[in-house]
Amino acid sequence: MNFNVNSSFLYIIAVCVIIFVLAQSVFFLVRAYRRGKQLGMSSAKLRKTIFSTSIFTIAPAISILLGVVTLSKFLGIPLPWIRMSVIGALTYELPAAKSAASAIGVSMAETITDPSVYTTVAWVMTLGILPSIILPPILMKKIKGGMLKIKSKDEKWGEIFMTSLFLGMISAFLGVVFADVRQGLVGFIPLFVLLVSAAIMGICGLLIKKFNLKWLETYALSISMVGALVFAVLITPVIVG
Repeated sequence: MNFNVNSSFLYIIAVCVIIFVLAQSVFFLVRAYRRGKQLGMSSAKLRKTIFSTSIFTIAPAISILLGVVTLSKFLGIPLPWIRMSVIGALTYELPAAKSAASAIGVSMAETITDPSVYTTVAWVMTLGILPSIILPPILMKKIKGGMLKIKSKDEKWGEIFMTSLFLGMISAFLGVVFADVRQGLVGFIPLFVLLVSAAIMGICGLLIKKFNLKWLETYALSISMVGALVFAVLITPVIVG
C-alpha cells in the first residue's frame, strides 16, 4: 500500500489531538466562568469578556491557517494541522521542515511519498520544539529574575538588552531569507516577499497611529502575512518563468 500524507489514519490522529485540546479549553473556560461568579462578577460582564476574547482569537487563527496551507503541499494537512494548532508556529515549523528536507535531499515543492522521509521530517520538527516545553518551567524563574535584576540596575540598559534578544531571534530567521541569493533572481524571491510583508506592516502601523485604529493592532500581522502570501503567489511564476 502506498504511503499517503493525507491518509484517513493520520486524519483520525489529528482529530483526536484537536478534540483533546478543545476539551482542555472548554474545561478551563468553565472553571474560569465559575471562578468569576464566585468573585462577584456579573453574568453579562463574563459573557462580554468571553465574546471579546473570542474575537481576538480570529487573527492568530488566520496565521495558523496560513501555516497549515503553506506546509500542506509537502506534509499534507494532518501533521501541519496538529503542529500549528497545538504548539508550533510557522516561524519554526517551516525552517525545521526545510532543514530536514535539505538534509535528506528532497524538495518541499513535492508531496512526500516515502514514509521514512515523512517520519524523519516529523521527528526533526517534534524534537526541535521539545526544549520549549521542558526548559521554561525549569529555567524561567532564574531567567526572569536575571532580566529584572539587569533592568533594576539600569532601566535603559535593560531595554537595550531585551531589544537585542529580540533582534537576535529575528536575525536567526533572516538567515533563511538570504540563504539562496546566490542562485540569481529566483533566490531573491524570499527577500522580495519579506520586503513586501514589512511594507504592509509599516502601512498598518501608520494607519493605526494616524487614525487610532486600535482593532488593526490585532490583525496587522495576519494582514501582512496574507498580503505577502498573495505577492509570493503572483511574483514566483513571473520570476521562475
